[in-house]
Amino acid sequence: MKIKIGPYPKTNWIKQMFGIRDEQKVEIQIDPWDTWSMDHTLAPIILPMLVQLKAEKHGAPNVDPKDVPIPLRPKKQDVLKYKEIGETDEKFFERWDWVMDEMIYAFDCKANKDDVYMRFDIKDKDAMNKEQERISNGFRLFGKYYESLWD
Repeated sequence: MKIKIGPYPKTNWIKQMFGIRDEQKVEIQIDPWDTWSMDHTLAPIILPMLVQLKAEKHGAPNVDPKDVPIPLRPKKQDVLKYKEIGETDEKFFERWDWVMDEMIYAFDCKANKDDVYMRFDIKDKDAMNKEQERISNGFRLFGKYYESLWD
């Protein structure tokens, strides 16, 4: 696999007025072996991007309270304030950090660690299942918040 993605082009206001956008230069070559185990192929690319996004983010999306632990969930009045006037509560950004951490953990496991079944004693099925659930949840969150991965 070879990927070359150039910077976003700067578009001046005259071009914007006429709906003209310069295109970002993207060159991608996919080799046959890249899709053999695509989850392992993509993990080392996605992981550093998530780490950088978390470090440099300038905002956060609204996170579904069901996706975070109970202590991070907003109170009912906080949810109403957000819906009515867009005011965020004190844990708004912590929720997104938690989601980012779970995605990073999942991709780190995929990119840098042996399979769950290789890392745990086969007799400790509870620990093995708990670990796999956390990893799967990180990937689920990645899919759910994919369109929120912006800076």
